[in-house]
Amino acid sequence: MNDLNAEFARTLSLLRQEKGVSQRAAAAELGISQALMSHYENGIREPGLSFVVKACDYYGVSADYLLGRTLTRDGTTIGAEELYDVSEEKNNSMRGSVLALLSKKLLVNSVGMLFDLLGKTGSREAIRAASNYLSSAVYSVYRQLYHANPANNPDFFSVSQRHAQAGLAQADMDLSRVELEDALAQHVKDKGQMPEMDHAALARDYPVLYQSMLQLIHNSGERMNKLFGGRDNKDSK
Repeated sequence: MNDLNAEFARTLSLLRQEKGVSQRAAAAELGISQALMSHYENGIREPGLSFVVKACDYYGVSADYLLGRTLTRDGTTIGAEELYDVSEEKNNSMRGSVLALLSKKLLVNSVGMLFDLLGKTGSREAIRAASNYLSSAVYSVYRQLYHANPANNPDFFSVSQRHAQAGLAQADMDLSRVELEDALAQHVKDKGQMPEMDHAALARDYPVLYQSMLQLIHNSGERMNKLFGGRDNKDSK
């Protein structure tokens, strides 16, 4: 099953479940048999154009969304300047604990500084690899949070639970890290210029964000050293 057909089948099934109708009822509304609907939702068969049009009307989405070509249901694409940035809100606050708010600010500030530095390199490959690495980390945390509630739809994610548990997200992160290392090495070889990253330069260029990065580095370093120290103690016994 190709990627496009797999995404179409998954989206078709999720839309029906979201609408709260049975496979039999949806099939009747769309003028096909339940068996054929099952084949469509499981990616066994590919539908014709007429069915895609009917399904789009029935579920109120665009063909691009149904086919997995866009994340917006009306089929529009979102440019970088249109993305909502919660960090720009005045008096921004989150529901939940103070720890959640502080952790969020620490990460948002640090990631903001990180991508600004990556942007200064001008390496699209490095930016893409870093984005893929961090996206997979966020994906993994969100997936664990989502699946912690058994009432949530287990088919929400396109990656199967078996593949997720086998470490597919971690494999993607490992590959992205290799791609990032290669991209940065290639950039140094081709251009030889990297952004200033000594303490004075970072404090000057990022007077607020740099404090968050320093705190993140400190917290992570302490955690890693404690973990490694515990391992050494076990080995010495």
